[in-house]
Amino acid sequence: MTASPILDVLEELIPTVVEPAAADVDAHGVFPRAAVVALGRAGLLGLTSAPEVGGMGGTLADAALVVRSLARVCGSTAMVVCMHYSAVAVIEAEGPDDVRRAIAAGEHLSTLAFSETGSRSQFWAPLGTATPEGGDVVLDASKSWVTSAGEADSYVWTSRPAGAPEGATLWLVPADAPGLDVVGAFDGLGLRGNASSPVRANGVRIPMTARLGDDGAGLDLALGVVLPAFQILNASCSLGLMDAGIGKALAHTSGARLEHLGQSLADQPVVRQHLAEMKNRADAADTLVADAVVALQSGREDAPLRMLQSKAVAGGTALDVLDLAMRVGGGAAFRKDVGIERHFRDARASAVMAPTVDALQEFIGRALSGLPLFG
Repeated sequence: MTASPILDVLEELIPTVVEPAAADVDAHGVFPRAAVVALGRAGLLGLTSAPEVGGMGGTLADAALVVRSLARVCGSTAMVVCMHYSAVAVIEAEGPDDVRRAIAAGEHLSTLAFSETGSRSQFWAPLGTATPEGGDVVLDASKSWVTSAGEADSYVWTSRPAGAPEGATLWLVPADAPGLDVVGAFDGLGLRGNASSPVRANGVRIPMTARLGDDGAGLDLALGVVLPAFQILNASCSLGLMDAGIGKALAHTSGARLEHLGQSLADQPVVRQHLAEMKNRADAADTLVADAVVALQSGREDAPLRMLQSKAVAGGTALDVLDLAMRVGGGAAFRKDVGIERHFRDARASAVMAPTVDALQEFIGRALSGLPLFG
């Protein structure tokens, strides 16, 4: 599909629903429920769902456009949608038709529940168990951080295999399953409205049919289906935050004046140098992420490498660009009303979301050296 219909929807929803609530979402750590509902009614929660189940049949590039556009005004809403699309990628591939249709209809929000307390951000090493009992499976795990915890309708959940000797297994777990508990409210530095909290499963019984893919094949699905979507969409969130920071830095430096000189801040060479560096670095990251999308969609040989680079480069660049935006804004940038500091805080999250920037650098180095990612 083309970007035009998506942009039309976003141009209506963002200024009327998402942007007016963004400051309050951040200040009070409020989940952006109104935005999620509006996105669902507009069809955007089902953007990447197949037309056969009522979805829009959108591409990864379409999803990236949505996430980036949302991130320009509300990082929390963008991250909620990023995690939803990442979960939908595997639900579309392996999930039941009723859930797929509910997602396509905008009536179901999903998310990922990968990272665990014991293995931290190394999501590829789940410690939670899945014990077969009759035709069911009983899940026990302590998930460390789950976006939309207590707000989503389902979780794409990792565990050790139920019967296979090694690997991992994915499950689609209803959020209202007995024994599933959100452990504490989220009160973070940034992305304060994304409800990222620990979730604990104590004897959660679900049918064996809730398994996504084969037992023991969860890591292949996570790396081959979920990770490409998450990497690009997380990078797109970083791009949107940079767009916002640069825009607000430009507005501030053009409007603030040094009255004793009769000049704006933008008339100062050092300020212009910082602005140029911000734009240059953001555009370079943008180009790499766009190329990663093309590589993935065309099946190019270097697609895995570009995919790994996308989040590492965009996330790391966002840290630097938003830091420069704070410097350019000076004392004013620390004020809530200017808005730069919110994007600065939100940008911190990408570096620590699994796979972390450090982990990605290791993966990239191993890929360049012709080594397997894990070894």
